[in-house]
Amino acid sequence: MPTGLLERPHAVLSYEVAGSGPLAVHAHGALSSRAHEDRAGLFDWTPLTADHRLARYDARGHGRSTGRAEPADYAYPVLAADLLALCDHLSPDAPVTALGASMGAATVLWAALARPERFDRLVLAIPAVAWEARAPRRSGLRAAATLVERRGRSALDAAAKVAGPPAVLAEVPQYTTEFDLAPELIPAAMRAAAEADLPTPDLLRTLPHPVLLLAWDTDPVHPLSTAHTLATHLPAARLHVSRTLTDIRSWGRRAADFLTEGEPHHGTDHRPRP
Repeated sequence: MPTGLLERPHAVLSYEVAGSGPLAVHAHGALSSRAHEDRAGLFDWTPLTADHRLARYDARGHGRSTGRAEPADYAYPVLAADLLALCDHLSPDAPVTALGASMGAATVLWAALARPERFDRLVLAIPAVAWEARAPRRSGLRAAATLVERRGRSALDAAAKVAGPPAVLAEVPQYTTEFDLAPELIPAAMRAAAEADLPTPDLLRTLPHPVLLLAWDTDPVHPLSTAHTLATHLPAARLHVSRTLTDIRSWGRRAADFLTEGEPHHGTDHRPRP
């Protein structure tokens, strides 16, 4: 699989590309990485490579990408600028499809707002708790950052094991919460996440792109309320909600179908799939 490095201010992004055709770029979630997603065994985006060139990259400071311990470096506008730079690097003359999970979904939205002409379609998976409902999450992230500074990364790993995954992931024996950043970068990334948020509904209504929203239930960090609000305010969005592991593992095929179909319909997609 072709791999590469892209230099950015205060970071070097590591990426890989598979398949051929128009470019689709995938952004992972906070404190995760390409390798963690592969180990977790939840998301399989390889169906996209039948018709697209799929690029996956590690966000700055995550996985094999470098970064520094500055919270401002992990703000959504900075992460969005990184995504846009990778799109320009890999597809300078043609619009790109952007896919993102959790933090990656937020990165995609902020990038699309900054340069809407750069994208043709968006796929947003498990959008995180946002807006007024995000207040408890903010305090939890700040406390976790302080925990790492005072007691080290092992304390954070232990807390994650106690909390465990959401119920919808109980059927995934190999799933573990991992923090794929260097220990000295974790507090900065967490403090940035504590200050971050999704765009306001007024901004969301300005985005013209067809959007596929993919959500699961029983996860307070990625609640269905966020996905429903996005589906309401994004003008050309559809929402699919998964309640089983089998259905979650269909997301790659659903995304591939979405990228190759005609004009999307509005509303919520609850159609059964074989």
